[in-house]
Amino acid sequence: MSDISPATTPARRGWLAQLEIDLRLMGMLGAFALVCLCFWVVTDGRFLSARNIFNLTIQTVSVAIMATGMVFVIVCRHIDLSVGAILALASAMMGMMQARWLPGVLDLGHPLIAPLTMVTGLAVGTAIGALNGWLVGYQRIPAFIVTLGGLLIWRYVGWYLTAGQTIAPLDQTFLLFGGAEGTLGTTASWIIGAIGSVAALWVLYSGRRRKQAHGFRTRPLWAEGAVMALIVGAILGFVAILNSYELPAAKLKRIFEARGETMPEGYSQGYGLPISVLILILVAVAMTVIASRTRFGRYIFATGGNPDAAELSGINTRLLTVKIFALMGFLCGLSAIIAQARLQSHPNDIGTLDELRVIAAAVIGGTALSGGIGTIHGAILGALIMQSLQSGMAMVGADAPLQNIVVGVVLVLAVWIDIQYRRRLGMR
Repeated sequence: MSDISPATTPARRGWLAQLEIDLRLMGMLGAFALVCLCFWVVTDGRFLSARNIFNLTIQTVSVAIMATGMVFVIVCRHIDLSVGAILALASAMMGMMQARWLPGVLDLGHPLIAPLTMVTGLAVGTAIGALNGWLVGYQRIPAFIVTLGGLLIWRYVGWYLTAGQTIAPLDQTFLLFGGAEGTLGTTASWIIGAIGSVAALWVLYSGRRRKQAHGFRTRPLWAEGAVMALIVGAILGFVAILNSYELPAAKLKRIFEARGETMPEGYSQGYGLPISVLILILVAVAMTVIASRTRFGRYIFATGGNPDAAELSGINTRLLTVKIFALMGFLCGLSAIIAQARLQSHPNDIGTLDELRVIAAAVIGGTALSGGIGTIHGAILGALIMQSLQSGMAMVGADAPLQNIVVGVVLVLAVWIDIQYRRRLGMR
């Protein structure tokens, strides 16, 4: 008789299970790959050109940053319909600071104009977000009503502030945060990519050590190596693509002429990593750390999972609501900086329909509208999928109404698939 009972024999796991990759994330990556493949075929390869990937990344940043904050809002069973309007008001304030108010006090091009402007935009966004949170948390007004009112109020406060005019020109330092005007160049991009790769490897290694220290099951070494290779390959591949997109020769010539130099024959230079994309990466890392490693993050998910139990356990859910909406407002201010710098002006339609794009990105990325579930990387991937759809349809000449119809269909389809997935797993 064998000493080993069937209950103690370890079950054999398939190679996919041994990799321990989230199946929902795999599904989203598969959908993204399918979108890219379809547009790559119908655009004769232009969709996956270095130029389009560069433009796609800088167009995604503004919505993706706000989507990371929307994850916290939805996880706590709230909604914020005012994010586009907050972005518009913060942008209006920053436009007036640069083009109207500060030039009367400081000289044009003064180094303090850009930082003062950005601090103002962030402060405006945070203050409005905190007000929304106070009305929701302490006055018990539903978030839907508070932010629906804010959608109208803050956009038209900005409209009155600028008298309905487009505000330009902006400070040259400020424009560096928009995308093509502010990039790191090839060498610095490789250094950032190498640092990011080492940091990712360290996170995986330290996570494995913690699991071993607590006696939890870890991936086999081959699976750990495969995951590390995938992540490092993705980081360095992304940097290589952005480095391969070269500045136009006429722009390079103007840069050399501004320095009083002559451009050498055959000289070329890649754009590299845009500063706005670097900001998105830093925001994603910070929000992931907040969600997974801090008491604030644990309180958010505990409150979203069961608000009554969270309150009875001593969590100040009212103050938590204020903090979540204030953080959302801060991210709106940050997105306003990037969106305005990318457009190189403050148009009055800036941020229009951004509230729908941000909510859709969070939901497509797996954030449950019932609360308690959501990831930062999922929201960013959701924003990238949405922007890819819009960019691809624009490249094939689809009309704007058709683009919005397709995005709406994708949103409903994503929620339906999510409901079916959770139902099969017995999740709520």
